[in-house]
Amino acid sequence: MDEEGWLSPDKTLHFHVTPFEGANLVKEALEFNGIRDPFSPLRGAVDEEHALKEIFKLIRKEQKAAGCQRSIMVAHNANFDHSFVMAASERASLKRNPFHPFATFDTAALSGLALGQTVLAKACKTAGIAFDNREAHSALYDTERTAELFCEIVNRWKKMGGWPVIEPAQESEQEAES
Repeated sequence: MDEEGWLSPDKTLHFHVTPFEGANLVKEALEFNGIRDPFSPLRGAVDEEHALKEIFKLIRKEQKAAGCQRSIMVAHNANFDHSFVMAASERASLKRNPFHPFATFDTAALSGLALGQTVLAKACKTAGIAFDNREAHSALYDTERTAELFCEIVNRWKKMGGWPVIEPAQESEQEAES
């Protein structure tokens, strides 16, 4: 978020992750996501713990800079991603998970309200965000489009007069006036 309260995507981290022991690998799901062999050394995959430690480290750095204690996960169908990250964090015994334990922003629901579309590709197209169906279902591509979509929805809300950024000093003044 810039000084005036406008959102834009920031940093991107990307990892290919080795499936955890006992993972339920469904052939059709792997094919749908374009993963031929999840164990191929050519993927350059890392284990969940390594990927999460790097992601959490960046998030905690951004939290500190913004003066925040928890981060809210933004995802398309957020409950799925949130439960997946929470379970992976638990499997890796990571103690400092920066994400709020239950709150999320779900762009499927938000885009349904703001744009009348819940499917990521359709919501992006309605919002004027380029979407290449050939790239769809790659975790990186979908994440980048989801970030753009979330920023677009929040910025549209701001343009309509929603949630002006109020500094704590202004908030105290407004409370005193009421």
